[in-house]
Amino acid sequence: MSTLAVGVMIFPTHTTIGPLQLAQALEDRGFESLFVPEHTHIPTSRKSPWPGGPTLPQEYYNTFDPFVWLSIAAAASSQLKLGTGICLLPQRDTLITAKLAASLDRLSNGRLIFGVGAGWNEEELVNHGAHFNTRFQKLEEQVQALKGLWTQEVFEYQGAHIQFEAAYSSPKPAQPLGPPILIGGETDHTLRRIARYADGWLPRARHGFNPKANLARLEQMCAAVGRPTEEISTSVFGAPADLEVLKGYQDAGIDRVLLPLPSSEPSEVLRILDQYAEDILKGLT
Repeated sequence: MSTLAVGVMIFPTHTTIGPLQLAQALEDRGFESLFVPEHTHIPTSRKSPWPGGPTLPQEYYNTFDPFVWLSIAAAASSQLKLGTGICLLPQRDTLITAKLAASLDRLSNGRLIFGVGAGWNEEELVNHGAHFNTRFQKLEEQVQALKGLWTQEVFEYQGAHIQFEAAYSSPKPAQPLGPPILIGGETDHTLRRIARYADGWLPRARHGFNPKANLARLEQMCAAVGRPTEEISTSVFGAPADLEVLKGYQDAGIDRVLLPLPSSEPSEVLRILDQYAEDILKGLT
């Protein structure tokens, strides 16, 4: 049976536990990783429907920058892996993001896991000068460019959506190939992208997520492009805090689960962490 890594996910806001306290608490209790999402802003128009329901939760409006927040978490820990889940890559400048991710990975001694996605909020994306209908094509170019900037001394990129001349980007990440890039989403289109150019899959545990069936889908996509499925990790986002369900994930070959934490006051977050540690971490050992 494979080892199942257990981490957490939280919206990092100014009304909940801070990164220093949370990172220390996670490491003390034996959790493997800490993932946070990204929203630079929420336009007031609210034309784009939130996939989770009719009302956008308040924490979406109050989210810290993930790189700044995770940097504090990195300084407060030594083993805890630090993840973006997800970084909205198409609305970011590629060169600046390459520098941010490399800096965090280097300063944390190689602990960054770089989860990315194209996003659902069209107004937010457009405010950054990106185009909603071509965001996935831009995402693919950006992933290719990031890997080049992280691994080559001099690198240039000339694509349909991003272009830059030959340049140095240093310091490099601590991880020789750069932080592993995980793509969020559950569609067949997402799985095809992952099979072609990503290091991992970051699906959400919703709509009765079936680990065996979904890993079979991923294997099918990998086979179509001649890539071994073993090269791709799977981290389930928002996994249920149910020991028997998680044992099923482990048996199926899932690599990591991310348990949800509410954006609540610190005492409530720590109480839930203690419960997870008692009910989940001990049960999986």
